Amino acid sequence: MPRKADRPILPDVLQPGLALVFCGTAAGKRSAAERAYYAHPGNLFWRALHEAGITPRLLVPAEFPLLPQLGIGLTDLAKRHSGNDDELPPGAFDVPALRAKMQRYAPKVIAFTSKNAARAALGRAASYGLQEESIGDTRVFVLPSPSGQARGHWDIGPWRALGDLVSLFLPNVE
Repeated sequence: MPRKADRPILPDVLQPGLALVFCGTAAGKRSAAERAYYAHPGNLFWRALHEAGITPRLLVPAEFPLLPQLGIGLTDLAKRHSGNDDELPPGAFDVPALRAKMQRYAPKVIAFTSKNAARAALGRAASYGLQEESIGDTRVFVLPSPSGQARGHWDIGPWRALGDLVSLFLPNVE
């Protein structure tokens, strides 16, 4: 059973000037326990970032605080709940808070790490890739979920397309 916390399960990694912000639905159980984004060993998030050319090397989940140095941020739709999407209570996703964060920090691109996250935030189903709409000045991109539970829908292609899109905005860090 997911729990509701008094404070965010994982801190937002947001600041002005970011090229890219990844947004998931909620911290999984392993991520909540380790206090690190995408921490389950079966999650492909960190490998996908590197393989898509978004990070210069393969990072481990505990290194998530380093991402702003690379022009990247992290957040979730449900900041006070953890668990699988199907375990989250109604109303767990705080879309107005996400929209306010995008208005405040104005990253170039927000990438939803699943169609479920995109559907919740956009209020409609979305296909993978760059969307026509924006949130404020922030472009919207939808990715296949890197979760091990979504392996049947995995495709690195949209992650590579995102890497190509943001390569012009990301700092050249070696």
